[in-house]
Amino acid sequence: MNAIAPGSPLRVGLVGYGLAGSVFHAPLVTATPGLVLDTVVTSDPGRQARAREAHPGVRIAADAAELWEGPGPRVDLVVIASPNKTHVPLATAALTAGVPVVVDKPLAATVAEADALADLSERTGTFLSVFQNRRWDNDFLTLRRLIADGELGEIQRFESRFERWRPQLKGGWRESGAPEEIGGLLYDLGSHVVDQALVLFGPAVRVYAEADVRRPGAETDDDTFIALTHASGVRSHLYVSATTAQLGPRFRALGSRAGYVKYGLDPQEAALRDGLRPGSGAGSDQPWGEEPEHLWGRVGSGESPLTGGGTPVPTLAGDYPAYYAAVAAALRDGGPAPVGAREAARCLAVLEAARISSRDGVSVDLRPGGA
Repeated sequence: MNAIAPGSPLRVGLVGYGLAGSVFHAPLVTATPGLVLDTVVTSDPGRQARAREAHPGVRIAADAAELWEGPGPRVDLVVIASPNKTHVPLATAALTAGVPVVVDKPLAATVAEADALADLSERTGTFLSVFQNRRWDNDFLTLRRLIADGELGEIQRFESRFERWRPQLKGGWRESGAPEEIGGLLYDLGSHVVDQALVLFGPAVRVYAEADVRRPGAETDDDTFIALTHASGVRSHLYVSATTAQLGPRFRALGSRAGYVKYGLDPQEAALRDGLRPGSGAGSDQPWGEEPEHLWGRVGSGESPLTGGGTPVPTLAGDYPAYYAAVAAALRDGGPAPVGAREAARCLAVLEAARISSRDGVSVDLRPGGA
């Protein structure tokens, strides 16, 4: 890793300026004290123009190798927000050059590839982290606190839904059926819901999945269900879909004492899409990451929240900026990555098992020697 002068901002090179790069990474990087968006890598003229307009003075490059080749890396951190199939080769090149890396999820297509990147990071002593922003969703932070405080008792069953109603295909690599593209909802939204379940309830020992292709002309899964049995005994039922005409609760956590039910998505993605930025406060009545009271989840027992059951629980503020703040702190002080590559590998083990389960119609045992 190239030396960082004390007090100097960390220069960030962003590879990719599609949805992930323009809506999530660039705004969050620029909102983080101690980080500066130095370079955006994209060969698309339209995206180059949008990057210059949104971030005056930013350098534009057409080839990611410009970030680490030459007499010395020109950036202190590379953020890879390009299509999934490029994650492993780009991360490998940057780590080999000794440049710290953040990779958007999924880190890779397989556990083997993720472990190889983790090994390379450890061997070269170069920072590697995976962008799992939904660990900082408002509802996830709230549920995690409720569990830690014992308000729900012993969790027995967890339901998580990331559902949308998008009956028409949008096109692009995310909906491609080509295996090398790593498209489909299992690896897209599934990366989020599986990661959240593993953080909350620990490793999974058994996986069952149903991955369906519903929309006319679709090439890859757009309506997928994943059932996990955790070593802790908790059962997680996870749904990701683009074909859900009536959306279910985002979370339904059922414990021995009470349950927590929460509808609606964290507001941060919508705010970023609308051009709002953390800390700016411009154009919004709500502080960053907060939601109005009528959207709060409810904790209770014996009655549906839709008929007034339970007590509203204030939703903690979502905090996507915390991810890059933790990255900056780790690069400055040598601390751990906010989301490590080994964690990403554990998530990918579940996704790989889910793909096998759906294909073969079987449950997959993740324990050593399991069938």
